[in-house]
Order: sequence, then C-alpha cells, then structure tokens
Amino acid sequence: MKYSANSVWENKDVYDVAVIGAGHAGCEAALACARLGMRTIVFTVSMESVAMMPCNPNIGGTSKGHLVREVDALGGEMGKIIDQTFIQSKMLNRSKGPAVHSLRAQADKARYSTAMRMVLENQENLDIKQTEVTEILTEEGKVTGVRIVSGAVYPCRAVILCTGTYLKARCIYGDVSLETGPNGLQAATHLTDCLKNLGIRMYRFKTGTPARIDRNSIDFSKMEEQKGDEYVTPFSFTTDPESIQREQVSCWLTYTNERTHEIIRNNLDRSPLFSGMIEGTGPRYCPSIEDKIVKFADKDRHQVFIEPEGESTTEMYIGGMSSSLPEDVQYEMYRSVPGLEHAKIMRNAYAIEYDCIDARQLYPTLEFREIEGLYSAGQFNGSSGYEEAAAQGLIAGINAALKMKGGEQIVLDRSQAYIGVLIDDLVTKESHEPYRMMTSRAEYRLLLRQDNADQRLTKIGYEIGLIPQERYERLLEKEKQIASEIERVEHVNVGTSEAVQNLLKQYGSTPLSSGSTIAELIRRPELSYEILAPIDPQRPNVSHETSEQININIKYDGYIKRQMRQVEQFKKMEKKRIPEDIDYDKVKSLRIEAVQKLKEQRPVSIGQASRISGVSPADISVLLVYLESIR
Repeated sequence: MKYSANSVWENKDVYDVAVIGAGHAGCEAALACARLGMRTIVFTVSMESVAMMPCNPNIGGTSKGHLVREVDALGGEMGKIIDQTFIQSKMLNRSKGPAVHSLRAQADKARYSTAMRMVLENQENLDIKQTEVTEILTEEGKVTGVRIVSGAVYPCRAVILCTGTYLKARCIYGDVSLETGPNGLQAATHLTDCLKNLGIRMYRFKTGTPARIDRNSIDFSKMEEQKGDEYVTPFSFTTDPESIQREQVSCWLTYTNERTHEIIRNNLDRSPLFSGMIEGTGPRYCPSIEDKIVKFADKDRHQVFIEPEGESTTEMYIGGMSSSLPEDVQYEMYRSVPGLEHAKIMRNAYAIEYDCIDARQLYPTLEFREIEGLYSAGQFNGSSGYEEAAAQGLIAGINAALKMKGGEQIVLDRSQAYIGVLIDDLVTKESHEPYRMMTSRAEYRLLLRQDNADQRLTKIGYEIGLIPQERYERLLEKEKQIASEIERVEHVNVGTSEAVQNLLKQYGSTPLSSGSTIAELIRRPELSYEILAPIDPQRPNVSHETSEQININIKYDGYIKRQMRQVEQFKKMEKKRIPEDIDYDKVKSLRIEAVQKLKEQRPVSIGQASRISGVSPADISVLLVYLESIR
C-alpha cells in the first residue's frame, strides 16, 4: 500500500481522544472515554476486526476470569458481552480454595464480535472509522492529533495505542510468509516508523494459533466429552443468573501420541520457529506444539481440546496444538490424533509476528513518560490474551479521560486488583516475551478473589463515573447484609439436638459434645453457611453470591486478616514517593547496577523500585535513607 502523505487535509470533526485499534483493549478504552464525556473516535484497519477473537474462542480462565470480573466491577463491557454470547460456561478449580476459582466461558466468536460492535456503534460520543493510522502528531512533547493513510489529520488531545498484533504483522507457516494481520486481515505497516522516530523502544514478539477443523470430519466417539456447569455463573455483576441458564454446547478432549511427536520431530527442520525464519519471541505459557515436543521431550502425550467456534459454524478450534509447521505436515500431525484421523482443515495453523513496545516506558497510568497525552494498552504493551488487553484498555481510557477533565488519574495497586498486578508487572519488570496473567503473580490473591471484585472496585468505578447510582446502592446494600449476617452467626448458638447431630453426621463432621456457634461450624472444612441452613431457622433470605461472601469471610477469616496485615506494610512502601527529578548518581552507596536500573525505569515509589530486577533490599535501604535526608 502506498502512503499518501502528500494529500494532507484536516478533518473538521473535533475529538478529545483517538483510539487506534478496536480489539479488546480498544473497545474498552473507547467506551470508557466516550462514557466519561470525551468526544472519541476509534480507528480500525477493518470493521470485521472489532472485538474479534483471532485465537481461542473463550473468555476467562485461570486468573483471566478475575480480570474480566474486575473490568466489569469498574464499569467495563467485556463481562456483559460474554454473558450474552457464551455457548458453554465452567467454573475452574472448584476443588481448590476460592482464591483460584476462575470462570471460563466458550464464546460464539461471531456473536461476541457483533454484540460488542453494536455497543460501540450505539454509544454516544463515539465514532468508528475504518482506516490505517500512519502517524502520531506531537508538538513540544504533547499529542496534537493523528494522520491516517489518506493523509487526513484528526486533531485530538489524547491518543490511546491499542494496535494488538497488527503492527508490521507477518503470518507464517512453513515457507509461507504473508504480510497480514490475524485471520488474513490487513496489517498496519506505517505506524512503527513514526513511533521509533518519537523515541519509543520497540520489541518484536510472536504468538500463534492452531488450525480450525471442520466439525463434520471429527470422530467424537474417540474423545472425552467436556460439559459446562449445570448452573451457569455470570461474569457481570449486573447479569441476572436466571436469565442466562441455557442448554450448553460440549467441548472435547483428546491427546497427542508418540506418532504425533515423531511427525513433528522429523519435520523440525521445516519449522520456521527453529529455522530462524521467525524473529519474534513467543509466549512461554502458550507454546506451539513443536515447542512443547522439544522442551518437554519426556512427555508421551499432550492434551488437545476441541472447542466449537460458534453455533452458526462447523469450525472447531484445536486448543493445545498451535503450530507454524508447513501445511502438509499439519495435515499429517493433526490426523495422527485420535478422533482427527479424517480431519479437514478449514484454516491452517500459523504463527504471527508483530511489533510491540517495552512497557517500562509507561507510567502506571499507562501514559508514556516522554509524550504527554499518549497512552498504550493491550498486546501492544507486550501482554497476551483478550482479558489482559481489555483490562489495560479500560484503565488507559479512564486515565485519558480523567486527565483531560483535570482530575487525578487512577492507579490500582497490587493489593487492590489483578489489574494492578498486571499493569505493575508490565511497567516495572523487564520482559522479553508476551506476558500472561497468572494467579501465582498476585501476592495478595486471597484478597483479590473474583467473587469479591465488586466490593473491591465498584466504588472506584462509581467515583470515576462509569457505575450508575443504582448499581452502587445495590452494592452498599449487599455489603451491609454480608456484615450483618457475619455478626449474627458469630453469636447464634446451636445445641446438641438430634437435628444438629444428624446434619453433622450427614456431612462426615464430628458430633458436638456441647453447644457451638454457627460461625464455628462454618469454619469446619466439610461444612458451609449453605449446608447449615436447616439448623439455622433465624437465617434471612440472601442471594447465592451474598451467601458465598458470608461463607468465605468466616471460613478464611484468619488468613484474610493475616494478608491484610501484609497489605498494610506494602501500602507503606507504595506511599513513599520518589521525586521525578531525583539524581540517582548522588545517592551514595547505591550499587552501579541499581543506579542504572533506577535511572532507566524511574520508579514512582519505593514499592515500585523494590520490584525492579537488579535493585536489592540493601539498595532500597540506602534509597530510603537518602530520601529522608533530602526532605
């Protein structure tokens, strides 16, 4: 495509914010800005790419479900849309503690994209434009507008980069290399050069996707059926659970075998991943099947999940077998898997390379340190996943709007939200591979459960202006009911009646030799607030989610209090701000490596400084002493 820089003209429509990209980050960013009163335009290389799912057909999963719940609690859209368009839903990790329970839903990909697009198209203050943005315009270090491929200039006060995997994208399998974005859509080829000219450091990352296979060519009798939950739990706190109960679509589980692995090993020399044809760094936690065979040579099989892409298509997603091997090898490899012996490939697997940034150039608000009014979110920040993108897009959109309103921007810290962990990791820690959210990354995960995301974040969403009064008042009533009921069961005594003893016996719990409070019984591992309802006649009628909160808060009370004490210490470090103009060369006794890292990343607080690789606890002590001396 030729770049028409010569035909420059200024668009007369006035915008506050331009969002570049309409994937999961761009949608949340644009909606947040528009809903906060900003005149917003979102640019996309293709209208078909709005909220598109180019890879896995699901929303949520381990830790990712937490992010979706948090996006919803702050006033975002993702949770509402997946509640409308899911075809199967399942709560993961039910056998473990509530901190790692994570909701995951299979999406009808086409319906999800259409539903989100309709929300954008009908949102006040929001316009959508199909075109490629080629340049970010700045004056004296501030954003002034964008230029599109036709040469037209759109003046604006803030720009949010949500380019996903489209910048100089290249799709590769075998010897085939196509200069396209995901799903064969147009790549964005011009913006990278502009960003580099603005002094932005770029990375080259890679991700991949498996083949899509025709459902009619699959033998499901050789696979294990994977059904959804009998009772569906919604993602959005605004969704009535009864309104989304439905007959669900099954997924299927099969496995690779030694024959599969042999085919892959025999063709590694034809894999662009190992031949050097692919330059970008791939995701550690979502490797291609050829990567798995090489790195886990001791494994004699790997799980393969067969997942429907929707109810109006026969395309099935082959989860766990992403690849960039040549087409002929893909056929041989997939057909070696039980149930796929006659598989017909509708879309080949491929790897995709793309340009992204070193996110350490951003403030925790997701604004670039060196360019005022320029924000960045999603895979362009070096993350992976739809949920991580949506979370960043929402925060970038909120902060761009708040800045233009003259208000204080928000930063969620690591003790408040998984979103806080995600963004802090991205802007603080050096990463040379796509970042994926995991529960293990959250130090305070017992407090950051998906079930209490509304109690943690809805007040913030309300104060920002994204949560309506009615929803906030419902939360306050719920919190009041939880506190009141916890107080009540702490003082309600039950004796050793036959009804009590029979109930305990039914659940394998030790009989009572003397009286006990309901709360003391709830703390027994085998019992719960719900189970004890028959022996608690004074119990009020509460919703399922309120009952869940009562149960968790009582059962894990000691652990929760201990973690809250840890958070108090963490907060003290976060509140110790570091002056922006600090000269680290003047801080005596700081190690050379620490000086280099601190000068490079310029942390905003002692807490953030302590999380930088190469800065030791001893360096932090030295820095604290120095800060006290200059106050």
